[in-house]
Amino acid sequence: MVQSVLRRAVLAALLPLACVARAASPAIDYAKPGTPVTLAGQRMLNLRCIGHGTPLVLLESGNNADSMTWEKVQPLLAKSTRVCAYDRAGTGFSDGGPLPRNADTNADDIEALIEAAPLATPLVLIGHSYGTDVVRRFADKHPAQVAALLLLDPPAHAVGEFSPEFEKTEAEQNQAMLAAVARCTAGAKSGQLDNPPPELKDCLRPPNPAYGDALNRAIRTNKLKLSFWENIASTAQTNVVLYAQPIPANENHGAIPLIVLQPDAPFADEPEPVRDALEKARQKTQNAIVATSTRGRLVPVAHSSHDVQLDRPDAVAAALNDVLRQLRQPNKPTRSAD
Repeated sequence: MVQSVLRRAVLAALLPLACVARAASPAIDYAKPGTPVTLAGQRMLNLRCIGHGTPLVLLESGNNADSMTWEKVQPLLAKSTRVCAYDRAGTGFSDGGPLPRNADTNADDIEALIEAAPLATPLVLIGHSYGTDVVRRFADKHPAQVAALLLLDPPAHAVGEFSPEFEKTEAEQNQAMLAAVARCTAGAKSGQLDNPPPELKDCLRPPNPAYGDALNRAIRTNKLKLSFWENIASTAQTNVVLYAQPIPANENHGAIPLIVLQPDAPFADEPEPVRDALEKARQKTQNAIVATSTRGRLVPVAHSSHDVQLDRPDAVAAALNDVLRQLRQPNKPTRSAD
């Protein structure tokens, strides 16, 4: 069945993950919280930092994902500099945040996290999928605090421009998806998700055999929380508008290093006509993002799905090292990651 842009993101929360090649990195115990950071004395975001050096790198996960999505990447990047990942409001071990949750409110949380932790700026922001929209929005608001942007497969915007049929199907699927999320949110509020009735049985994924018991328990506990489902519901609703629009024509990131990593197989499970429309929209979206900086570059990544951080962590590390060379030796020529 055709999967809408939003439905792909929400399914990451509803369905089982494929088994990864290994369990979580020994550098970080994802079954336990990292460092709690209280924002303005009110609510907590969970922060995980390893490595040493500057500039500091902050990792921004995709929609409904948390810091665990960086388990293959963070230790690699920490060989070059200090690297922090965090659980966005309503995900992982973090508290929920004020609603609605959207790219603006999540970008504001980055600013609050920088101040409360505190984190040294200007920093390098690395975002995956929806996280690329969040970090670009932060860079719009706080350009002086951003040294560079590294963006992992920004999602296609305005797909309807290339396929009105897809746009219609997507709208229908979005309504079904939002209804399913609303049922799960109600189940979380009533405390039914831990022992769900049949209509709620798909709200939580089963234990992942690639992970240990403690990690699977932590994941399940975090996703029983009402704040997790409120975050999914609110972000899904606001993303309907976000992904229907093209990249803003006035978006401008000056001359900071900006790299978009573009995997070669993000739509392998889609039928050919849909895949063609998605690919055209993705190319237009990512080319527009690259053009927002005079040092923007598009870097192809072979043998990767949309989840570049899982399939090709080496490509992410190579791209970061490229960025670091630009920042530390700005007059030296650079090379592309492959």
